[in-house]
Amino acid sequence: MPLTLAEAGQLADQLLSELQNRTSKVERGVSYYKGEHPLRFASDSFRKHFEAQYKGFSDNWTQVVADSPVERLEVTGVKPEGLTAADKKLWGVWQRNGLDADSQLGFLGAGYGARAFVLVWGDPDDEDTPEVTFEDARQAIVMYVPGSRRKRYAALKSWRDGSRVYCTLYLKDEVWKLERAVSGEPNRSAAMQAAEDLTKGFTLRDTKDAPNPQPNPMGVVPMVELPNRPLLAEEPISDVTGVIAMQDAINLLWAQLFTASDFASFPQRLILGAEAPMTPILDKNGQVIGKKPVDLAKFAVDRILWITDEKAKAANWPAANLKAYTEVLEVGVGHIAAQTRTPSHYLIGRMANLSGDALVAAETGLVKKAQEKMLWFGVAIREVFRLIALARGETGLARGLAGGQVLWRDAESRNQAQAADMLLKLKQVGFPFEWLALRFGLSPTEVADLIEMRETEAEMDPAAVILGQRPRDSMTRGPGAAPGADDGLDHEPAPGPAEREPALAGAWT
Repeated sequence: MPLTLAEAGQLADQLLSELQNRTSKVERGVSYYKGEHPLRFASDSFRKHFEAQYKGFSDNWTQVVADSPVERLEVTGVKPEGLTAADKKLWGVWQRNGLDADSQLGFLGAGYGARAFVLVWGDPDDEDTPEVTFEDARQAIVMYVPGSRRKRYAALKSWRDGSRVYCTLYLKDEVWKLERAVSGEPNRSAAMQAAEDLTKGFTLRDTKDAPNPQPNPMGVVPMVELPNRPLLAEEPISDVTGVIAMQDAINLLWAQLFTASDFASFPQRLILGAEAPMTPILDKNGQVIGKKPVDLAKFAVDRILWITDEKAKAANWPAANLKAYTEVLEVGVGHIAAQTRTPSHYLIGRMANLSGDALVAAETGLVKKAQEKMLWFGVAIREVFRLIALARGETGLARGLAGGQVLWRDAESRNQAQAADMLLKLKQVGFPFEWLALRFGLSPTEVADLIEMRETEAEMDPAAVILGQRPRDSMTRGPGAAPGADDGLDHEPAPGPAEREPALAGAWT
């Protein structure tokens, strides 16, 4: 049943309220990722004397923790249920939207913000290429059907421009474009501003000749959530949440080390049993008329000091042991590595003649972490491809994608010589070339190009007929010719066209 404007505004208010609650946590993760850490102090005395000196300092490990799994997450295609090859048209949509790059931003955003979102909507100028965008967790939210973690009831995209906030509310059967004024009063808490904003109410945005609300031609909420480390009954967890406490401790230790380095990193000499050195004050005739303290700064520069007291003796304080600080810092960094499954050589930046097997073992935790993200993000990305098919009007393909498979590049770093040796042995066992090429790390598109190159190369080599690498009849077709009914070979019929809805070009605004 369609909503009224009041009901749509109330639903938008509820989603905005939840979005505001999440925003502070996301912004904290963003700040720590960017290295904008508030320095913690172990005592008020240290804060009093050194807060200004170390303001803005940070030794940023949270960025490494968040980046390390993302560099191993790369979508290479999608394979619908029942097919053995990736879908080229859907991959073309992915590429034309620049998602090979933007997906990295989305995975990273989910890492430090606990979640990210993907919005799919048709392009009125190109019905074959829907618009697909990754959305920040501070501007998007998905509401699920009660009792379900999969079925989406509504979604909201919100942004602020000047003194107005704009929202687009997505339902399975209609889309509302709303706006309202927001409070800009200074010195007012966020809660009070939100309470005042609620009294103003939403109005419909000016969409010119397009209807508002407009029908949703896809018949499903077109936004998908990418949860990071989801739990059964709790909110997803950011990758940097557990790092923040140790990050603060490490920064404090660095500040203490710098202070010790400034004040006590050199041996300190002192004089015992002597009065403070004094300098006589002379009048114009050269007569002593008084005394004044010696300028010790001058003696520190000249490195010469005369002591005349008979009982005077020299002593010294040893330099501070700065190594004690660095050892504790290494322990702290080691804790971050263990807790986040980040390889130690990513954090400490040195390796000690590790063998290939030792390096693989050192990165096992990170590989497993990346594979877990592939599992959870893969469910969402598969739904994104299904939404792309729906936006293109290909309902049959959408059904196949619901049970399809997202293809990822291998998350494990492999020595190419070892990988080639492994693949050669698998080839001898009987594994097909296409599977081996995918296992080697090529994308489905690269594998298709490689197979075409192999076929072209074989057609140009007459010796291949003698060696049995291609049929003799193919020589009569000429290089690059497509197989047909007159080539003497049996061919399977070409697959029929995908089930497609009528053109949807007029439905997108």
